[in-house]
Amino acid sequence: MAYVVTENCIRCKYTDCVDVCPVDCFREGPNFLVIDPEECIDCTLCVAECPAEAIYAEDDVPAGQENYIELNRELAAVWTPIVERKEPLADADEWRGVADKLQYLER
Repeated sequence: MAYVVTENCIRCKYTDCVDVCPVDCFREGPNFLVIDPEECIDCTLCVAECPAEAIYAEDDVPAGQENYIELNRELAAVWTPIVERKEPLADADEWRGVADKLQYLER
């Protein structure tokens, strides 16, 4: 079972999670991060580090966000690995907790 980055990461893209990942399984898009399910070792370290509370075990993804399981898989196959922490997006704090952000996902 892999971990999944869900909607709350969109337009925030905090990278605290990247710092603690022992296997570098995060992939970076323009305004969202995903976890490569083939690389994730289920260590759970990233969950506590996410200020947006956007990371869940695959079996615990919130109702209505199950599509993020496949979205992580799909985008992890094409996005570049991120292995070092970066500054979040400039307006990340304003977007944290906003609902229905999938429409803002940049691929």
